Amino acid sequence: MYEDKTLVCKECGAEFVFTAGEQEFYAEKGFQNEPQRCKACRDARKADKKAEREMFTAVCAGCGKEARVPFRPREDRPVYCSECFAKMKEER
Repeated sequence: MYEDKTLVCKECGAEFVFTAGEQEFYAEKGFQNEPQRCKACRDARKADKKAEREMFTAVCAGCGKEARVPFRPREDRPVYCSECFAKMKEER
C-alpha cells in the first residue's frame, strides 16, 4: 500500500527517504502531514528546544530533596523529583 518517497528537507535542502514503514506509522498515529525535515535537522531542532528550556527549582513533596523541573511550580500542586515520580508511576 505504501511506497518509499523521496522528500526534500525544508531546513537544509537535502533529499531524504520517507519510508513505507514511516508512512504506515504516521497513518496509525493519525498524522496528516508528511515530515518536512530530514532526521538530522529534526534531531537538531529537538536539541535546540531542550537547550533553551528554562528549568525551575522546587522541593520534592515526596522526599524533600531539591528537584529541577521544566515548569514553574505552583503552591497548590505538589512537585516530585524524578526518583519519587518514577516510584509513584510504578505503584499505579
